[in-house]
Amino acid sequence: MFPLATVLFPGLVLPLHIFEERYRALVRHLVALPEGTPREFGVVAIRRGWEVATGRGRAASRSAEVALHEVGCTAELRQVTELDDGGFDIVTVGRRRFRVGDIDRTSAPYLTAQVQWLPEPDGPDEAADLLAARVISVFRQYLGLIRAEDGQLTEQLPEDPTVLSHLVAATAALTLADRQRLLAIDSTAARLRAELHLLNREAALLRQVRAVPVPLAELASPPPAPN
Repeated sequence: MFPLATVLFPGLVLPLHIFEERYRALVRHLVALPEGTPREFGVVAIRRGWEVATGRGRAASRSAEVALHEVGCTAELRQVTELDDGGFDIVTVGRRRFRVGDIDRTSAPYLTAQVQWLPEPDGPDEAADLLAARVISVFRQYLGLIRAEDGQLTEQLPEDPTVLSHLVAATAALTLADRQRLLAIDSTAARLRAELHLLNREAALLRQVRAVPVPLAELASPPPAPN
């Protein structure tokens, strides 16, 4: 188990810098597994507790016991670079959602836990297909608001409703709590429906911010002196 101040979704890439000895031990354990054995570990967002964080993601410190959210996602180890100081830079990809059961804090240097694998959609879902088309439309409008200066949007969004739901949840500017709620939803249609609500909320806030007039003090500021 790897507690982080972020939420991982299936199919999404997560690079990590491993600097604490307990997580170095975890990486060494995964690398040493027999060929063909899944090299996965659980990523769970921290609900409460001390976190040592960098832009690349770092593990929770032992200086305070952390409380974790109930639902996480496994990260499959795809690339490992060992550093001169004994640490690692790794690249992982989210795979399977799970619910955390009993946590063992003593058997290994890092946390381990019993988990329950959560169901994933199996087969076509007409409601999800219809919602996916609406989410793509609203998400493109949302991207247009946050990237207005970029001009034409060229992103190719996935047509698969489940893949789309995970991509939107991971890339939209949502709070950790919002992302955690989306990860915990088992139904793709229900996740897409929740994302429609969140995207409309965020788009309305962005439009409101853009409608706020420039402060008079800023308008009165003299232009910068020429070089």
